[in-house]
Amino acid sequence: MKVVPQSFEIVSPNPIIPSEIMLNLERVARTCYKSEDKIAPQSADLLIKQIIDRGHEAMLEHSSITVKFITDRGVSHEIVRHRLASYAQESTRYCNYSKDKFFNEITVICPIDTNCNNPHHFDFADLARYPGLLTWLESVKQSEKAYFKMLEEGHSPQIARSVLPNSLKTEIVMTANLREWRHFLKLRTAENAHPQMRALVLPLLRYLQAELPTIFEDI
Repeated sequence: MKVVPQSFEIVSPNPIIPSEIMLNLERVARTCYKSEDKIAPQSADLLIKQIIDRGHEAMLEHSSITVKFITDRGVSHEIVRHRLASYAQESTRYCNYSKDKFFNEITVICPIDTNCNNPHHFDFADLARYPGLLTWLESVKQSEKAYFKMLEEGHSPQIARSVLPNSLKTEIVMTANLREWRHFLKLRTAENAHPQMRALVLPLLRYLQAELPTIFEDI
C-alpha cells in the first residue's frame, strides 16, 4: 500500500496565458455593446471587472480551464456534484491494482492532517500524535488485503472494488468554464467545506488568483 498527497495540475491551457484569455473574453463581451473599437492595452481587465461587478458573468463562460486532480474517491464524489463541467476519472471497474503498472498495490490518500505521506515511515510517536491514524492505517490495509483476495478468488476488478476504501486515490480531470470555476471555488474553499476538499482546491484558487486576478481575486 502506498500513500500519496493530494495535488492538482493544469492540463489545458498549459501554460495559462492570461493575456490571451482576457482578450478573448473582452472580444466576446464587447460584442454585446458593439464597442470593439475600444479594445486597447489594459482595457480587458477593466471591462471584465465591470462585468463581474454587474453580475454579467455569462461572458466568462466563453473560456474554460481543464484541471487534473489527484484526491480520494470520497472527495471526487463531491467534485462531480458540479454538473456544469465535464469529467474523466480513473475507473475502478477496469483498473486492476494487482498489476505491475500499479506496482501490485493500492494507493490511498490520508484523510488526517499530517506532514507524512508514507505510513511505512511513521514511528510510534507519529501515530500517537495523530489520533485515529493507526485505526485508519489498519482499515485501509485490511481493504487492500480483501481486494487482492477477491481477485485471487477469480472476481473481476469491478466486483472486487466493492471492498476498496473511500481513501483510495483517484485521478479526475475536470473541464469547466471560468464562470463555473468561480462557483466551484467559492463553495469548495469556504470554511464549512470538507477539510480535504479545502486542502485540495485552496492551492488551485491561489494559483488562479495569481494568473487571472481580475477573475478570481474576489473569492
